[in-house]
Amino acid sequence: QVQLVESGGGLVQPGGSLRLSCATSGFTLDEHAIGWFRQAPGKEREGVSCISSGDGRTAYADSVKGRFTISRDNAKNTVYLQMNSLKPEDTAVYYCARSPYRNRCSTRAYEYDYWGQGTQVTVSS
Repeated sequence: QVQLVESGGGLVQPGGSLRLSCATSGFTLDEHAIGWFRQAPGKEREGVSCISSGDGRTAYADSVKGRFTISRDNAKNTVYLQMNSLKPEDTAVYYCARSPYRNRCSTRAYEYDYWGQGTQVTVSS
């Protein structure tokens, strides 16, 4: 059973930091690229970041570049999203997702085949 479970969300003040985790099971993590997405109420799902497996290539949405960092620990079957300098507009449910490809890094949702349940991130004073 393929599973992805996000954790680490919560309430944080503007300028603060959070580290999200995506714990995976049911597949070999180092055979897949992983993406992070987010969706705010009434808005379209947005690709945030991705990381490939073969070469560790990463990509970021312009809105988070320089503030967020994606990483993976294949031995722990976990992918992380470090979020710094958080802004109110970062408020959303954050999802991790599995790509069927190993070396492809993409923030396009249609390229992903399994999704986690999401974790809420709220940035507010």
